[in-house]
Amino acid sequence: MADYYTPTVLQPSIPDADMTPLERLLLSQIFDAECDGEDWYFFSKQGPADMLDVERAALEAALAASEGAGESVANSFVKEHLPDPQSGAPLPSHLDLDLSTTSWEFIMQDIVRRSPTLRYVSAVSSFTCSRMRPDGFGGAVVVIAADKIIGKSTSDLLEEFIAQVAP
Repeated sequence: MADYYTPTVLQPSIPDADMTPLERLLLSQIFDAECDGEDWYFFSKQGPADMLDVERAALEAALAASEGAGESVANSFVKEHLPDPQSGAPLPSHLDLDLSTTSWEFIMQDIVRRSPTLRYVSAVSSFTCSRMRPDGFGGAVVVIAADKIIGKSTSDLLEEFIAQVAP
């Protein structure tokens, strides 16, 4: 069995002041995170997580602390996934959040939109595999700006190059 990995690095580091508490909490679950002074460096050795196990109380506190920043992808996503305390069902201490219905890129785009200093954030990913498989290697780049998210993979570039040389 082959194991697939997507090491990813985001640049530049994100100013702490530019993120809401909820965005910081989610991004630090999606990526590995290192605080460098007043900035956060986000990266992942194996690939951004798409399933998060988050303590419910921390999630609720971060959401409440983020409400003043206005509506955001992070706020909407978490509100949709928090259990209703009025339902009478016991509240779990942890929640599993499935990010397959949204994307960390949209969370990052909200940060870029509000930031007084960030014009964009880039993500560079490599695709690696534990076995030499043709579908297990390559990479991708994504640029996240306030008004658009663009990206290309090495497969996209390969198709473009082949189209340029093929009759």
